Amino acid sequence: MEQTLILLKPDALDRGIVGEILSRFEKVGARMVGMKMLVSSKDTAQLHYTEDLAKRRGEKVREMMIEMLTSGPVVALALEGIDIVEVVRKMVGATEPKAALPGTIRGDYAHISYRYADEKGIGIFNLIHASATPEEAKMEIAVWFKPEELVKHRPNYTKMTLRD
Repeated sequence: MEQTLILLKPDALDRGIVGEILSRFEKVGARMVGMKMLVSSKDTAQLHYTEDLAKRRGEKVREMMIEMLTSGPVVALALEGIDIVEVVRKMVGATEPKAALPGTIRGDYAHISYRYADEKGIGIFNLIHASATPEEAKMEIAVWFKPEELVKHRPNYTKMTLRD
């Protein structure tokens, strides 16, 4: 069974839409195997936004993203399901909220553009992070969760429909 990491960023908590976002994942049958609320340390944010981000977008962008992620509380979620990385990425929408389609989380709840964020010198507040690949998900889950913080459970209704 595939797992993915979701981070509900400080702007999602500030706006009070955590429950609405969580319910979307529950409605598609994603199983929650880990969840916690915390204020990220700079060290943890740097492990999350790796040097790879700096190579792709520049060190300044990486620093702005780290500053955004550490600006308030986040909710870290580990979800499990069939092809869950791809399913969640579709649900989340484009990284730039103004480009995200209606019906996606970013398309329904955010509208900031890269241009605006660049003009203000801030990381883009786009509500949510979702792992891009199953390999990335494994690395990211390890940043935010200790193995003992992940719960293996199988709701009764899935015992008859899903095979591990």
